[in-house]
Amino acid sequence: MKFTLEPGSHAYLIRGYSATEIRIGEQRVDRSCIVTADRLITDWEPASFAELSGEHLEAIFALSPELVLLSTGATQRFAAPAVHAAFAQRRVGLEVMQLGAACRTFNVLVGEERRVAAALFLR
Repeated sequence: MKFTLEPGSHAYLIRGYSATEIRIGEQRVDRSCIVTADRLITDWEPASFAELSGEHLEAIFALSPELVLLSTGATQRFAAPAVHAAFAQRRVGLEVMQLGAACRTFNVLVGEERRVAAALFLR
């Protein structure tokens, strides 16, 4: 009999973060990325939250999430009205928060088996 807790799936989880990188599963990511329970996209175009525009959102919507966590880096900032409008038009939930909060919330929602995507920015 084993008494070791083993995760029920091989989902991507965020293991840690700093000002320079995010540890997702066994990978270290040092740029903007999108992560879901089963997908990690590290070649996402915007390098910073300030560069985010409506055209960058298509990569997120293609994953069919019910909720998106949009991290703003180390400090809380607000998304442009056009970003909010794009999510409302597609009926996809949007929560904008600083990086640490987005990482913690993502792990909780993946554990609840929610269809969540996190768009993470270091800067």
